[in-house]
Amino acid sequence: MSFTAETDSHARLMDGVYRHQRHIYDITRKFYLLGRDRLIADLALRSGDTVLELGCGTGRNLSLAAARYPGARFFGIDISGEMLATARKRMQREHIDGIVTLAEGDAAGFDTQALFGGPRFDRVFLSYAVSMIPPWREAICAGLDAVAPGGMLHIVDFGRQEHLPSAFRWLLRRWLAAFHVEPRDTLREFLESECERRGASLRFESLFGGYAIMARIAVP
Repeated sequence: MSFTAETDSHARLMDGVYRHQRHIYDITRKFYLLGRDRLIADLALRSGDTVLELGCGTGRNLSLAAARYPGARFFGIDISGEMLATARKRMQREHIDGIVTLAEGDAAGFDTQALFGGPRFDRVFLSYAVSMIPPWREAICAGLDAVAPGGMLHIVDFGRQEHLPSAFRWLLRRWLAAFHVEPRDTLREFLESECERRGASLRFESLFGGYAIMARIAVP
């Protein structure tokens, strides 16, 4: 299957999964997508900074970040047109559509110049998106490529659950699989390798007994 065909297939899958779930997504996910608000706080944006979220979904994170950092400009990409429809309604409802720009695209392969008219961003982040993107390594590399010199890439996602009871881990992973979500157990090793290749620096944390991870990559 070609990359374009695979992208189209994943877009249809995500639209099907979230066509109805998008209406209750934020209400239900707040109980188990841990660490998202800390990621927003860690962005530490200054006035005039630009921020890109890959896999922005319903726009929940962009909305909270825009409220916290009113002087910044925000951009979001998602492969699901259904999720973006909800995100656009949110931005209009909260009167922040003037500082938040959304576009439909594949996080694993996108052209920021074509989508947004600008090449790179001061911050790029993925919030529980790595575990949902089949070509997740390509998405991380694309995110790093979109970071301006001196900027940062932030990630929060499911971890290995290495310090949690094995029965809980088994049940969690079976439940996540029903939503096409797969924790990336080799994420840390991949980030370390990619940072070494790029001359970037990595801060990696395991949270809540390994339930979640948080990573920050500083691009030289």
